[in-house]
Amino acid sequence: MAVCARLCGVGQSRRCRRRQRQNQQGQDSDSEVDMDEEEGERIVGKMKAEASACPLDDTNAAPGPVAADVNKHPGSSGTPNPQSLLQLPPELLVHIFSSLPGTALPNLALVCKKFKQILNTETIWRRRCKEEFGMMEDPRKMEVVGVSSRELYVKLLHPYRHILGLWQPDIGPYGGLLNVVVDGLFIIGWMYLPPHDPRVEDPMRRRPLFRIHMWESSKAIVECMYGHKGPHKGDIQTVKKDEFSTKCNQTDYHRMPGGRQEEFRTWLEEEWGRTLEEIFHEHMQELILMKFIYTSQYDNCLTYRRIYLPPHLPSDLLQPGLFKGTYGSHGLEIVMLSFHGPRAKGTKLTGDPNVPAGQLTLDVDLRRPLQLPDLECQQSMEELSRLVLGVHEQVQGEAQELPLQGAEGGAESEERAEPVSGVEATPASSSPEPHPFVLPLGIMARNEVYPRTCKMCFYGTGLIAGHGFTSPERTPGLFVLFDDDRFGFIWLELKSFSLYSRLTDRLPYAQAPSMERFEDMLRSMQSWTS
Repeated sequence: MAVCARLCGVGQSRRCRRRQRQNQQGQDSDSEVDMDEEEGERIVGKMKAEASACPLDDTNAAPGPVAADVNKHPGSSGTPNPQSLLQLPPELLVHIFSSLPGTALPNLALVCKKFKQILNTETIWRRRCKEEFGMMEDPRKMEVVGVSSRELYVKLLHPYRHILGLWQPDIGPYGGLLNVVVDGLFIIGWMYLPPHDPRVEDPMRRRPLFRIHMWESSKAIVECMYGHKGPHKGDIQTVKKDEFSTKCNQTDYHRMPGGRQEEFRTWLEEEWGRTLEEIFHEHMQELILMKFIYTSQYDNCLTYRRIYLPPHLPSDLLQPGLFKGTYGSHGLEIVMLSFHGPRAKGTKLTGDPNVPAGQLTLDVDLRRPLQLPDLECQQSMEELSRLVLGVHEQVQGEAQELPLQGAEGGAESEERAEPVSGVEATPASSSPEPHPFVLPLGIMARNEVYPRTCKMCFYGTGLIAGHGFTSPERTPGLFVLFDDDRFGFIWLELKSFSLYSRLTDRLPYAQAPSMERFEDMLRSMQSWTS
């Protein structure tokens, strides 16, 4: 701002302007003024170059070339050889200011009255809303609502910028996935729900939990969207960094005339797409009723913790991200697939009373690929068990040897593990041709229709536990890569198959700043439900 003040000839640098006048009258100027003039010429020259390279694309701008030649003759709109920003044409100042971060504009308005007046231009704030928050709303719609781009930025977008992105609600073992985005003139928190079991390849479902807007108000209003009676009063509180809470101030809006039975029937139809009578499995009925009782008690008064999408490296087996997977009687759950050197990890974002959200459901060793036999042998459960358990025994043997080798000072790193017999040592980064695949007889699968070809298979372990996450145990299994958007896992001990399909929704503001931050987040997620 000090540079702007010197260039404009205001504030603490007014004597610089007087010195410039004296210099124009033939008097000598000191080194300070010379330095200011050189700096001003450098900045103005840079502005001219930027303006000529990036002309204004605003409909409200003055017609004709935006980056006017400020060295034109004295009769032109620009001042010849301008020595301050104030001498630049207003349309050029609008273009310059609109390229600055919105957080810098309030301080810029303090420089002088002209800057303050120019910073009221709608073009500047419309561009900041678009570039910083992706808001593409029609200006005519904003006029009807009676709100300006500057008001949206100052009172809505900037104050609530910290809640944009992906979040996991603290709902005990069940977890969830909340995506907070700028949607038109609103900020909306969408709860993402998996498709109805077992249609794992169907798109995700969305349910609005809250919204923030400035309709018919001079300030941002928070509304709870939970229930079936429309929006009502709510509140959002920032607890600490990367954490916030929602509160409903009118929970009576969540109740239904028919009482809890009607609420349960409505919830069941939305959650599972069927009635309780259509679910014949008694154990599944108990799990469904338990989830309804547990989750409905929160009444949308929840705490959310930030989560990130995993970073992507060229060496990764496939694009990491979020996948929908089948988990037997528990229905479909959301899993985050990430890569950590020679390992692939699947972390639950939604969970169940056995293995809660936040836990590492899959751990795949990419150094141990498995070569499947022909189709006839693939149908044999004994043949599959022989291959997978052979690798599992070797892994356990190596784990027991590592402490002894470490005591002797000759321990090998994990990355140097040798492939076992019956295992094809194929690099994880290669793209082999698909080969036939079929599930062994005796393996239960929620999806009878699954891919009949796969690219690669790897040894891995899956996490199983009793109710209440009791006696958790990692058991051996087979990770099957079908294509870039689907993979599966055969749980040997459970004799079941889980199919996973990629979540393709656009999720802005969710990329992890670094691998270190992402791994810290994973460790925190496990601690939330351990």
